[in-house]
Amino acid sequence: MSDDRLGRMFKMRERFMKKIQDNYPGIYPDWPVDLLDKKAQQALRDSALKGVEEMFEALQHLKNWKPHKKTLTTEFNRDEFLEETVDAFNYFFALLVMMGVSPDEFFTAYEKKDVIIHERLKSNY
Repeated sequence: MSDDRLGRMFKMRERFMKKIQDNYPGIYPDWPVDLLDKKAQQALRDSALKGVEEMFEALQHLKNWKPHKKTLTTEFNRDEFLEETVDAFNYFFALLVMMGVSPDEFFTAYEKKDVIIHERLKSNY
């Protein structure tokens, strides 16, 4: 899977994380982390929360979501929205890298969950 885009994205994030680690020791723990270790769990939580924060920044660009809002905002900066979403994915990729998850493992988990959610839809979950 190393030639596909998901694999490339994992590699790009890990390469960036290594550069950050070289320039700012201690920002990331050595990975893969021990998932039972307290500091490792704190680092994973921190990365996930940073991803969530970036998603909130992306959501600030959505102005027409309120059902009671009568006026329509006619401008939307798609590029900025996409950039914030990419920032969020970078933190989520960092989380996966720190956990030692490979692109293949992630894709397999994604496929497994896709089957589950489709089954839920069929059964009126």
